[in-house]
Amino acid sequence: MHEPLSTGLPFALALGAGVLAQVVARHLRMPSIVLLLGVGVLLGPDGLDWIRPRELGSGLLDIVGLAVAVILFEGSLNLELSRLRRQGRAIQLLITVGALITAAGATLAARWIMDWSWQLAILFGSLVIVTGPTVIRPLLRNVPLRPRLATVLEAEGILIDPVGAIVASVVLQISLSPSVEVASGLSGLFLRLGFGAGAGLLFGFALGQLLRWRRAIPEGFENIVTLGSVLVLFEGCEAILSESGILAVTAAGVVVGNIEKKVSQELREFEEHLTIMLIGVLFVLLAADVRVADVVSLGVPGLVCVGALVLLVRPANVWASTWGSDLSVRERLFLSWVAPRGIVAAAIASLFAAFLDAEGVAGGGELRALVFLTIAVTVIVGGGTSGWVARWLRVVAPGRETVVILGAEELGFAVGELASRNGDRVLFIDANPGHCRAAESRGFPVVFGNALAERTLRRARLEQAQSVLGLTANDEVNLLFAREARDDFGVPETYVAINRGVAALETRMLEKQDSRVAFDGPKDVERWNVRFRHGIARIETYCFSAPEGVEEPENGDGAEGQRSNSSLDPFIVLSLTRGDQVELFHSESEPRDGDRASVAIHLPEADQAREALLALGWRPEAELPAGD
Repeated sequence: MHEPLSTGLPFALALGAGVLAQVVARHLRMPSIVLLLGVGVLLGPDGLDWIRPRELGSGLLDIVGLAVAVILFEGSLNLELSRLRRQGRAIQLLITVGALITAAGATLAARWIMDWSWQLAILFGSLVIVTGPTVIRPLLRNVPLRPRLATVLEAEGILIDPVGAIVASVVLQISLSPSVEVASGLSGLFLRLGFGAGAGLLFGFALGQLLRWRRAIPEGFENIVTLGSVLVLFEGCEAILSESGILAVTAAGVVVGNIEKKVSQELREFEEHLTIMLIGVLFVLLAADVRVADVVSLGVPGLVCVGALVLLVRPANVWASTWGSDLSVRERLFLSWVAPRGIVAAAIASLFAAFLDAEGVAGGGELRALVFLTIAVTVIVGGGTSGWVARWLRVVAPGRETVVILGAEELGFAVGELASRNGDRVLFIDANPGHCRAAESRGFPVVFGNALAERTLRRARLEQAQSVLGLTANDEVNLLFAREARDDFGVPETYVAINRGVAALETRMLEKQDSRVAFDGPKDVERWNVRFRHGIARIETYCFSAPEGVEEPENGDGAEGQRSNSSLDPFIVLSLTRGDQVELFHSESEPRDGDRASVAIHLPEADQAREALLALGWRPEAELPAGD
């Protein structure tokens, strides 16, 4: 066997390989953990022997602890209390009663099937309590589940991790110290839970208030201050009471994520990128530390044990925890099938194996091997088949029926009101708090955040969108938003507002990404927002009748013929109505005799606008009030 590489290079290899594996997994739309485990084994002692995690010594344990703290803080930032309250009872029971059922069932399975000692079986039962947000969240991105089902899955995955970690540490302490009584261990469990939750809530509130105080933290330092504070919170709690830090950072994340959305959104992108990096490093390092021989030695009993966990223990957990809730039978069946384990289970199993080896207790390697086998099976079987099972059980979200508009300003409100009258559900996205409040005051749902951030698009549930419209004054943002919606969420209809003066270049880019130019051509979006805001624009209804001697447009040239030649932009065609069908007017719209259009008119140029529209075949039918 050749000599391993220097200490720094293996860590860099784990980082690079972990990120690359996640990129490939995203393209293949498969759970990234599957590739991460394979890469870890390939680079570890049983493969190329480029990475030997044990040579990092105690440093590996420190890396694991800090990384898990950051991962859980990032995950908890996305938990909205309003969603949690609606499914609060089911979530509470899953992380309490359900955790006990899982621990007991897994313990009995390991004792009877694996013929392990009670000590080792109980340790295994405590380790597999957790599920895993690092697996659940990619699953939710690829499989559009009903909102309440998605909320339960995501909340369980995040909240049960710190609970499971604390329970497992207490079980390990009792197991390795026979002098420690069960009563003392239980008191230590509740003390850790109480201290961790309390410290996290207080710290999270203080950090959230600090981030809101703009003068306290220089611009651009918010993310670094947050990261440093989270690590200090974790290590501080660990120093006071071991194993309490993981719950503290989770509680702090929930508070910060809900205390002020405009603050938390700035953190989410940074924390998400950091989490992707840390997940890759951890899984590669931890998988490299698992001996393939230990996994193989588990044989058929190991697979049977994991099968009992999936087919018997998990269903018992779900049905006991969701009894009396508003979850349907189909949703409970889906919850029973999907419970993939993730990074926390892998990290704690590696820590336990190290502690057992240090204490001279046999079975540490087998325990870790069975946990990693559980991770692999639950991710591949449960996570890998989740899409098919969701469709079979009919628990996917309703069909695409939402119109999502980027840019919550007056022109967007005019389009949104026309779509609402047609019976469409309209949702806005905007990064300006004032714009968001304006949308809410008009009765529109709105998502605050950066529309180019994947987390924002997930919150907007673009998987349920029938169409999206990029309607900001920034052409590049509009184009990128439409591309993300089509490529990552499969939105079938994507429209982009193009500002005047840059139409040729932007139109070619639109053609490449199969999007359409919104309205009757390039328009000055900001100018129309101002016009509506000042009350000098009005929506009127026009009926189309092809001018004599002029053929109706063909081959998608309709909107080209409808463009205004006036440099002052006196009108903008918003929507086209044909029979009962209403659609946004766009570059491929082809007006026919009898079609009706909603047209915004600039009142100071009303005569010029109507004259130009009449020349194009549009005759006034009725006038509607502006989008007030």
